[in-house]
Amino acid sequence: MQPSTPKPANETLSPTELKGMYKVRFGEKLEYREKVWEVLISGFFQKWFGKEDAVLDLGAGYGEFIKAVACGKKYAMDLNPDTKEKVGKDVTVFQQDCSERWPLPDNSLDAIFTSNFFEHLPDKQLLSRTVREVYRCLKPGGRIVCMGPNIKYLPGQYWDFIDHYLPLTELSLSEALNQEGLSTEVCIDKFMPFTMVNAPKYPPVFISLYLKMPLAWRIFGKQFLIVARKP
Repeated sequence: MQPSTPKPANETLSPTELKGMYKVRFGEKLEYREKVWEVLISGFFQKWFGKEDAVLDLGAGYGEFIKAVACGKKYAMDLNPDTKEKVGKDVTVFQQDCSERWPLPDNSLDAIFTSNFFEHLPDKQLLSRTVREVYRCLKPGGRIVCMGPNIKYLPGQYWDFIDHYLPLTELSLSEALNQEGLSTEVCIDKFMPFTMVNAPKYPPVFISLYLKMPLAWRIFGKQFLIVARKP
């Protein structure tokens, strides 16, 4: 058997590898994750997404967010081929590299959401290229809402996932967004706990209460929350 050809330094996991990894990592908890996202959206995130808005879920995974959010047009982007199978028929799926040009016109999106995604990009250059597409596709006044693990509070645990490449804090990501012309409106360094992987299945009512207690964020929060707006 011939040895496999090494991947280029800037290439992450292939779509087939992603499909297998996320099936193992999240497959058994999908129903629970969907319930959690329903609470997160109804109890917190929905305020940034209008019922007539065109919304893109960037790095959508199994589509827990885009399926639950109330909006007009729904889009999802992810390299995982399972994304298209998991989201509803009302969601248009783009299976592509997010740093390449998106198949959307300029100024066509009201809002973009991304959770636990930017750390999977191989380097800061691809992050910048992705943010340029965010800026291009957002309408004037449109927003991107970002949540992700903050390496400032996870110096070792951040690397417990083999597909984490890019270390980010709330300040470094905010700066990346600002450099491409987006203006930061909300920047919270501690918001949600780190991960649902290998974590207890807390009752949804606990999550609802947590969202109403910012003091608890300061204790348990390991993920940042950033909202940035296109002028």
